Amino acid sequence: MKIGLYGMNLGPCAEPETAARVARLAEDAGFESLWTAEHVVLPDPQVPPSPVPPQTRLLDPAVALAFAAAHTRRVRLATGIVILPQRNPVVLAKEMASLDVLSNGRLELGVGAGYLRAEFAAIGAPFAERGARTDEYLDAMVALWTQEKPRFDGRFVSFAGVDAHPRPVQKPHPPIHVGGQSDGAYRRAVTRGRGWYGFALDLAGTRRCLEGLARAAREVERPAPLAAQGPLEITITPPPGAGPDDVARYAELGVHRLVLLALGRSGDEIAAFVEKAGREMVGRA
Repeated sequence: MKIGLYGMNLGPCAEPETAARVARLAEDAGFESLWTAEHVVLPDPQVPPSPVPPQTRLLDPAVALAFAAAHTRRVRLATGIVILPQRNPVVLAKEMASLDVLSNGRLELGVGAGYLRAEFAAIGAPFAERGARTDEYLDAMVALWTQEKPRFDGRFVSFAGVDAHPRPVQKPHPPIHVGGQSDGAYRRAVTRGRGWYGFALDLAGTRRCLEGLARAAREVERPAPLAAQGPLEITITPPPGAGPDDVARYAELGVHRLVLLALGRSGDEIAAFVEKAGREMVGRA
């Protein structure tokens, strides 16, 4: 079981001193990866399903991970997730390739389709088409990263006669993890993802989502290049309070990575959490 840390651009970790301190502590404690959240804007006042108050400090994922990369050497750097249909995929491909280069090949790209209508409206991105755009944007980004002469002709994005360097360090491209708990997300993970990411899932919720992924695997074919990399890698962020005994429980379900919420109202509290989790959970994984 791999153990990651979630929230590297959130709350106290949106302060540079805390972000650098926590990143170094997590790497020294043996955490495998550091994960970021994303919301460009949040509804004000907060209304369901918005996850946090609108005044929550939340750095851009690429900027936060580049900062973490400069303060670490080995730990993986993951977006958990980027809301892909709100982004220009050509620009995002450049940003993520740049991050992979500057981190010496440590990027794990998590993407999702999003769910906050107010956020889509503020950005000017169509909400109803978000699933179809997520699929196409992923394909366009992979084309830019892998084709000798990149070319793509889709419904939402098209390009030819262009190129973009540097390419990512990781070949053929950084691992893609698909987030989401819908049938569309499950199919997207099977057909386009190295892995699938589930947020705030207890054991019962994890089991339900794994059943959804298994159902999708019977309905759509996994491309041979992805199948050759092995089974779909399952990453879960458990609810707050997960402890050492939960590592084995999630592993029994087929989970490959647990990404723990960085709990604390201050840098000192988060640092204490990282050190404690490092002793009690990373060592047992």
